[in-house]
Amino acid sequence: MAAMTRQEIRTEAIAGVTTFFTMAYILVVNPAILSTPGTGMSFSGVMTATVLLCFTMTLLMGLYAKLPFAVAPGMGINAFFTFSIVLGQKVPWPTALGIVFWAGVLFLIVSATPLREQVARAIPANLRTAAAVGIGIFLSFIGLKNAGVIAADPVTLVRLGELGRGAGLCALGGALIVWQLSRKSPLAFLSGITAVTGAAWGLGMIPAPSSWTAAPDFSSVFFKLDIVGALKPALAPAILSILMTDLFDSVSTFVGVSQATGLLDEKGEPKNLKQGLLVDAVATLTAGLFGTSSGTAYIESAAGIEVGGRTGLTSVFTALCFLPCFFLAPLAAAVPPYATAPVLILVGALMFRSAASLKLDRLEDALPAFLTIVLIPLTFSITQGMLWGFISHVVLYTLSGRRKEVSAMMWAIAAASAGLLALERLRL
Repeated sequence: MAAMTRQEIRTEAIAGVTTFFTMAYILVVNPAILSTPGTGMSFSGVMTATVLLCFTMTLLMGLYAKLPFAVAPGMGINAFFTFSIVLGQKVPWPTALGIVFWAGVLFLIVSATPLREQVARAIPANLRTAAAVGIGIFLSFIGLKNAGVIAADPVTLVRLGELGRGAGLCALGGALIVWQLSRKSPLAFLSGITAVTGAAWGLGMIPAPSSWTAAPDFSSVFFKLDIVGALKPALAPAILSILMTDLFDSVSTFVGVSQATGLLDEKGEPKNLKQGLLVDAVATLTAGLFGTSSGTAYIESAAGIEVGGRTGLTSVFTALCFLPCFFLAPLAAAVPPYATAPVLILVGALMFRSAASLKLDRLEDALPAFLTIVLIPLTFSITQGMLWGFISHVVLYTLSGRRKEVSAMMWAIAAASAGLLALERLRL
């Protein structure tokens, strides 16, 4: 980087700022999800943890991995953390942070050994795609709930909501985001959140914040994880689920973005993949320490790469953009749920697009993918979808005479999945 020209540095700076604006929505959305009523987590504490994770891990991605990828808490995993682990399984949030920590430890071990490639290659592409589709539906479901478009019902479980002013503003915010996305604006998601929040303030639906800035909150969730409590056998499925989701998400992001933007080495492989995965693993581990759900490389990094970002300097500039955000918690806390709802819905829709690549011609391919997709939103658990997908894939391939196509590693994963389901039922 020392030999770069002034023009090259300027290009990297523009790329870094572009990446920041495409993903800045996470600074509001992530704390809003993790501080959902009932979790007991502080919005300001989680926002501080989110900013700290984004800054430190994006900086590490630039300085160590030398890649133009930004890192932040992953969408989907944050919903799983909140609605499946904390609210669904009634796991105290410090213990849930311990789960994230141990998933990061395992991810670090996997990323530093050949096991990483063996696991990644063993999982069929159809199941990886199905998991992404299921998580997309899961996110959209939460967004529709937050907007009041759907509501709980004692008879039918869910029903159409009241469609009040919050739902109307959500629709307008979604339309604005779609319009901006069609024009490739890096401010698309952020502008939608800002417009809906401003309209809500103007209509008197919510009060404006009493103050606009505050000191970072390092007292609420920072280093408050319960590492020992997270080692209960009944919580092993959650640790495995976060590990597998992080691994698939990271590999998919690095491979997909690198292929799409030409960020490849002389062998045609993604540049510095091992180093990038190691940073992702550290991001998950430190997320549990900081007080948020696991971190991962963001696919929005492609926006910065597209405008010329090619080195780790891009990530350094992105990281620096996060620093002022430490002091904006009161402003972010004033954002209502229906303002972030269109982001959840549209991110879910974007993830759902991968359904087009699913192979559904044969039952042994279609049924595991179907189970993975439907069980994630219907059980509010990424774990259930993935574990049942693994098991059904092995069983159906065996029954259909395709046993030889199942690798030894996949058999091991399916056996581990069955064991984890048994442990979960026992609630040891």
